[in-house]
Amino acid sequence: MPQLEPVPLAEVLAARNRIAGKANRTPLVRLNVDTAADIYLKLENLQPIGSFKIRGAGNAMLKQKRATMAKGVYTASAGNMAQGVAWNAKRLGIPCHVVVPDHAPKTKLEAIERMGARIIKVPFDEWWRVIVTHHFPGLDAVFIHPVSDPDVMAGNGTIGLEILEDLPDVDTVLVPYGGGGLSCGIAAVMREQKPDTKVFACEVETAAPFAASLERGEAVEIDRTPTFIDGIGGKSVLNEMWPLASNLLSGSLVTSVDRVAQAIRTLVERNRIVAEGAGATPVAVALTGDAGSGRIVCVVSGGNIDASKLAAILRGEIPD
Repeated sequence: MPQLEPVPLAEVLAARNRIAGKANRTPLVRLNVDTAADIYLKLENLQPIGSFKIRGAGNAMLKQKRATMAKGVYTASAGNMAQGVAWNAKRLGIPCHVVVPDHAPKTKLEAIERMGARIIKVPFDEWWRVIVTHHFPGLDAVFIHPVSDPDVMAGNGTIGLEILEDLPDVDTVLVPYGGGGLSCGIAAVMREQKPDTKVFACEVETAAPFAASLERGEAVEIDRTPTFIDGIGGKSVLNEMWPLASNLLSGSLVTSVDRVAQAIRTLVERNRIVAEGAGATPVAVALTGDAGSGRIVCVVSGGNIDASKLAAILRGEIPD
């Protein structure tokens, strides 16, 4: 695979026009907590599918020729990219398959089925192999990669444009790190439009492959512990993403499962916002002070959390 380069600003601007009227321009609001930093929330949980993935999936699919997608599309996703691809496929009137890992949460699986996509559930290692190889045997359709597709990253980068429009003097942007497609899309925009703004990956200590790779100076595989934080925490940094992420991002800030659960409670109690584990991870990092002071934007990447898990967290418990 050719080495990935930062997405050009022109591609992000074109993506914004392409997905206008399909993806929402989400609000940026203050977190109602007194801290040394001014913490803001970029509310991607308010997208029609409850996640930012509608942006990248929409841009990548709308750039395809309809004839190319005649046999449909497919992706590999724990839930949110699956919904992004399925939502766009339904509106384009084309078939959609989704390869999901066996731990995918019920809420996300039900949403995928409501959108008319066919689910193929496989063990985690087999699912991860699809992401690494960009292929699932037996499916003759267009594969929409959830991370390392430049068109997906361009769609994700539209979030960066909106942040700068709403908060031009932003100092730091905190982004959940699953595979790097979101953080690198936003960071590419910041580098071109406001290069003094730092963009950090945010990971959870039970599965932090980017932090481990930065420590080693190369993409490495880790031993991961599954938690309720299902939207981030892969086995490794993808080889094709390592040069891009290590160049664009200011580092990785790692937090605990307990702090993520507390951040979810804080968002509900202080701002009446529902976030899933991945979406609350930047907030958990910001509240520890690890991201420093100044004007900090936390990208709340999604809100697709099982109701039972949310209820447990609000009771002060840590769900599986």
